Amino acid sequence: MTGNIGQARPALPLKAPGACPVFSVVVPVFNEAEGLREFHRRLSGVMQRLGTWEVVYVNDGSTDASLAILSALHGSDPNVAVVNLARNFGKEVAMTAGLDHVAGEAVVVIDADLQDPPEVIEALAAEWRAGHDVVYAQRRTRDGETWLKTATATAFYRVMERVGHVRLPRNTGDFRLMSRRVVEAVVSLREHHRFMKGLFAWVGFPSKAVLYDRAPRHAGTSKWNYWRLWNLALEGVTSFTMAPLRIATYVGLTVSVLALVYGVIVVTRALLFGSDVAGYPSLLTVILFLGGVQIMTLGVIGEYLGRVFNETKQRPLYFVERFMRADEGRQGGLTREEADAG
Repeated sequence: MTGNIGQARPALPLKAPGACPVFSVVVPVFNEAEGLREFHRRLSGVMQRLGTWEVVYVNDGSTDASLAILSALHGSDPNVAVVNLARNFGKEVAMTAGLDHVAGEAVVVIDADLQDPPEVIEALAAEWRAGHDVVYAQRRTRDGETWLKTATATAFYRVMERVGHVRLPRNTGDFRLMSRRVVEAVVSLREHHRFMKGLFAWVGFPSKAVLYDRAPRHAGTSKWNYWRLWNLALEGVTSFTMAPLRIATYVGLTVSVLALVYGVIVVTRALLFGSDVAGYPSLLTVILFLGGVQIMTLGVIGEYLGRVFNETKQRPLYFVERFMRADEGRQGGLTREEADAG
């Protein structure tokens, strides 16, 4: 199947009553060829104990052998579906594409690098069955990560707690389980600048945390360097709060008041003691400072204006090059053998 996803969620493939799985797993993939088979082996072992299931792998423009491995998994396992995007659209959009194509009553989002152990899904499913719509996996420890990455992540969550309009659970990534009604709520939000952690929190619904120990990456290298993490944090702040604009307003107001006070002092000194030529360095410093504040303020305004510009273009979030459904041999809920015999 080829096509594009615009402002509305695509229609799911029709299935016979009872043919939809209980669990769906969304896995965004970008250059994860080294660990995909091991991830799928561990995921399958867990999901087979939970009930009927499917896994939707979203290939986000990988340049390694990821697509070939996913195609092989699709051919050997009837529970595997593959959404191959037309190019790399980014992880946030890839997760959205996966959520657009799931059919399960409960949907798990997890990365393929095995830092988030698939075995934790059993604990998530238990809390979902207990009545929680959202069960998020909260990191108790973060093995394999530097102190700088841990410190900056902690600082980000604290900043969002203070300035954001939604409460982001600390030490929580995208790894979580959501009920069908939560998934429907999330996929109805079609904004282009997507910060999925914020969207998951914004829709609300009864939630519960499950603690787990995050493992080191199984294979390959992380695609998230500090520059990309900084941009993601900026996306999160500007998507869910107007605080930067307010801060720019307050900074401008403060500078104006200080400039007025300084001006009064300068005029008073000139009237009382006369004027002199001294003061060039301080004058230059003030001019450069005010210029920097103005440029910074324009940059903050530009960030928000750029988001408005992108939303008004109303482009689709992504394009699908190919969609390989789970168990493509089924017709009206029949097995492949039953369909051939009929």
